[in-house]
Amino acid sequence: MRIFSSEKMYTLIIGSGRLGASLANDLSEQGGNVIVVDRDKSSFRKLSPSFGGLTVIGDATNLTILNEAQIKKAEVVIVVTNDDNVNIMISQMAKELFKKNKVISRLYDPDRKSVYDGFDIDLIYPAILSVNEINRLLKKENKEEV
Repeated sequence: MRIFSSEKMYTLIIGSGRLGASLANDLSEQGGNVIVVDRDKSSFRKLSPSFGGLTVIGDATNLTILNEAQIKKAEVVIVVTNDDNVNIMISQMAKELFKKNKVISRLYDPDRKSVYDGFDIDLIYPAILSVNEINRLLKKENKEEV
């Protein structure tokens, strides 16, 4: 993520689980404008007491909720719910209906990547990231033993 200058970037985060809340907290601490959307009000408890952004309770597959969250103003939309189908749908809505240039989405099942083809959506795969990190740690350990 970029460090914010005096011009604040507006980021919309869909999903306030561990990842969404951590991103929101970090971006808020850096001085960014952040709105977090989640269906479950209790999910916002993961946001830090110093979180300076806004929250919207609702289903982000609903256009009314996305408009309430001011998606039209967002420079970046980050979709990190725990449901691949929901992430796919919201990411495609952000790209196609709202013409967002920067959309980042979490995808648990890498085999579903083809659903995103042609949408220019940046993808994060937790399973692949974890495998890569474990392999890196194993290689590091092997080098230390030599």
